[in-house]
Amino acid sequence: MSLLRDLRSSVNAVKPGRTTMRNYDLLLVVAVSALLLCGLIMVFSASIALVDGPKYVNTSRYYFFIRHAVYIAVGLLFFGLTLMVPMSFWEKHAIGVFVVALVMLVLVLVPFIGREVNGAHRWIPIGPVNFQPSEFMKVAMLLFAADYTVRKQKYMQHIWRGFGPMGLALAMVGILLLLEPDLGAFMVTVAISVGILFLGGINLFLFVIVIILLALVISLLILLAPWRMARITAYLNPFDADNAQSSAYQLVHSLIAIGRGEWFGVGLGFSVEKLHYLPEAHTDFIIAVIGEELGFVGITAVVLLFFIIVKKCFEIGRSAIAMDREFSGLVAQGVGIWLGVQAFINLGVCLGLLPTKGLTLPLVSYGGSSIVMNLIALAILLRIDFENRQMMRGQHVNKEKKGLVNG
Repeated sequence: MSLLRDLRSSVNAVKPGRTTMRNYDLLLVVAVSALLLCGLIMVFSASIALVDGPKYVNTSRYYFFIRHAVYIAVGLLFFGLTLMVPMSFWEKHAIGVFVVALVMLVLVLVPFIGREVNGAHRWIPIGPVNFQPSEFMKVAMLLFAADYTVRKQKYMQHIWRGFGPMGLALAMVGILLLLEPDLGAFMVTVAISVGILFLGGINLFLFVIVIILLALVISLLILLAPWRMARITAYLNPFDADNAQSSAYQLVHSLIAIGRGEWFGVGLGFSVEKLHYLPEAHTDFIIAVIGEELGFVGITAVVLLFFIIVKKCFEIGRSAIAMDREFSGLVAQGVGIWLGVQAFINLGVCLGLLPTKGLTLPLVSYGGSSIVMNLIALAILLRIDFENRQMMRGQHVNKEKKGLVNG
């Protein structure tokens, strides 16, 4: 019997205690719940002063708090519905979900369908809310890349048959996202797909070539866009007199907020930077408000919660692959890549480690589409964990495609 079969047999065997184990990972659920609760509290704190400005003068102080609470409630509803869907369904319809997401990225660019805000076409109005197709594309790419990697496993060492079709799909998604424009969503989507390919065993030389090409493409996009180049210049010297009042304005005030917080913060609700000094305090720069009000300890707690979630994603993924559930394993690890990369970029921007880029902090920042899609992805993760635990008990779970031996 092969080593791989021995590993799978040992995982599948019903051992003492497995019949009484929970159907879910308690620490994972606690970490996700803690981030949602932290986000709800900090969105309320960061947005409470916005009603004093001209844009929201006719709204209640609880406007963003109530909307964010509703977004979480809607997200939890979809979370519950997604949790009931078996992974065999997602594997069967991964390509269909990707096509739907691609169509929505086209529709958002169509006049009178997509909504324009500050020159960007990123939203489709649906009643009282605006849906962001780029967030849906992250879920679609997660499923599509995992399904593709399993189906094309024997071609992973071949440049054209192994990466060619995925490269074409990424190019289509990238063009549509950059037309919005949304470079941040493009970078996260690329990270998800390329990360899954790497975990699926793509040729190492080919992987390095792909990374170099993507780096060149992103560099070219920055060089050809004056406003992006200005952000890079400002990032290198944010406290220059000219930069501090223009391209580096957000970064400077983010650093001031975090600096004021020191170790333990100035106290919940007592941030000064959120009083119309720091733009987007309740969305892209919410970690700066957390740093000011809760200090280094608050930021560290958020980082620790994300570390727990990402670690659990990879653990669940490895368990699924060991039980011959390759698609589920890659999807679980893809969720970890998604949340880890996006959180890293958001934190890096707010701390001045990366150039300024508009990207929300998953599960924490204000934003309906982001919250809902994050919770759907986590529901898929918990479904994978649930099915893993069923197999550990010796219960039947629909088998997925075989062929991946290197997770």
